[in-house]
Amino acid sequence: MVDRFWKCATAALVLTVGAACQHEFKPASFKTNEQLYRAGVHEFERQKWDNAIAAFEKLTLDLPARDSLLPRSYWYLATAHERQGEHLLAAQSYSKLVESFPDDSLSDNAALEAARSYWRMWRKPTLDPTYGETALATYNTLLGLYPTSPLVPQAQKELADLENWFATKNYDAGLFYFRRKAYDSAILYFKDVLSRWPNSPMAKETSLRLVEAYKAIRYREDASDLCTQLRRKYANDGEVKAACNGIPDAAVPSATSAVP
Repeated sequence: MVDRFWKCATAALVLTVGAACQHEFKPASFKTNEQLYRAGVHEFERQKWDNAIAAFEKLTLDLPARDSLLPRSYWYLATAHERQGEHLLAAQSYSKLVESFPDDSLSDNAALEAARSYWRMWRKPTLDPTYGETALATYNTLLGLYPTSPLVPQAQKELADLENWFATKNYDAGLFYFRRKAYDSAILYFKDVLSRWPNSPMAKETSLRLVEAYKAIRYREDASDLCTQLRRKYANDGEVKAACNGIPDAAVPSATSAVP
């Protein structure tokens, strides 16, 4: 009875070890690039991201430059990295696809995904915006290279959201100085928001704070010019009325006075 138990246990152990060895993924064991590609796709579909990355990483190094599998390998490699949460590696592989194969059918998709991966690394507006700036440039690359792509409307929407993060960052910097009554510094940041992102959701709030900064240091002419614009853009808005209370509209030059 004991011997039988140990024989069964040994057999089970052999099967377990054999199964483990059988499922170990070794990219170098495939004889051709085509076989490795198919295996990599299989691993990707099974969500075995490490195996997929190993396969497609080898393919991006081994495939000839003109091989049609190469841009697809970059795509799968980038997407597997993204699924792993490795945003920088994903963005770099997506960008490599765009740079190396700008006319490929996947290139506009890759540009959009690269922009998204870079943006994910800028986790909130208060942090260093370096990756946000790279995302901004990548969205603009997509719009510039592929103006007829069906992805353009979505890219434009995401780009507008990203730009609002930049507007929010500069607004918050201006508000920091405003609250400390360093009005000249606050004005610089507020004006930058309105100059670079005039249509962002932060534009109105920025304008209201800018009016208050102008009033605080008696920049009457600047306050008048800005309030004139605000009354036209936000007619009957209560916040605009309150901020611009007592500030007259800017004088409009007459036709005769404009003539030298």
